[in-house]
This record gives sequence, structure tokens and C-alpha cells, in this order.
Amino acid sequence: MNTVFKALSDPTRRKVLQLLRAGPMSAGDLADQFAVSKPTMSAHFAVLREADLVHVEKSGKSLIYHLKLSVLEDALLGFADTFGIAREAAASAVPQPAPKGKKA
Repeated sequence: MNTVFKALSDPTRRKVLQLLRAGPMSAGDLADQFAVSKPTMSAHFAVLREADLVHVEKSGKSLIYHLKLSVLEDALLGFADTFGIAREAAASAVPQPAPKGKKA
């Protein structure tokens, strides 16, 4: 979980994840969205891979990045559970039966 939050601590990496919500993108297309050098973007991509927030596949000479939303969800739920928030939210989401004799 620490590597996920380290990855999320940087606004550039958060923006990369936001861009990937729309669908897979090449490293070049992602890098074009930022006013930083390619080596800097490569370092950001490495942090996202280390946190397992993205999946990379090679397509010819391009690297295609995919968002791994399940890893992000697991980390956020784990963090919320640390404070008992996840259990409270789950309990409030369970529909309660209507009292007998009354129509819902």
C-alpha cells in the first residue's frame, strides 16, 4: 500500500492515471501531455509500474500503458479500513428491511 500512496503523491503521476481512465495510451502520447523531459516521464512511469497501478504492453516499438484500477481501489479500501470507514460505508449501503405492516 505504501508504494501506491508514494505513486499517488505526485501530481504528474495522478494526471497520468486520470488520462489512462479514458483508455490505454502510448508512453509517447502520455509524455506529450506534460512539459517535462522524456527521462523524467520515464521515471514517473517506473514509479507507477512499481506500485502496480499500470500494466505495460509492447506494441511494435511503442509501450502502451493501461490503468489497473483494481489495485487503486484495493489500496484506497485498505486505507479506509484502517480507520473503520470501509466497514461503516458497507453497513450503510445494505438496505434495511421495511418494518412489518408498512409498505416501502
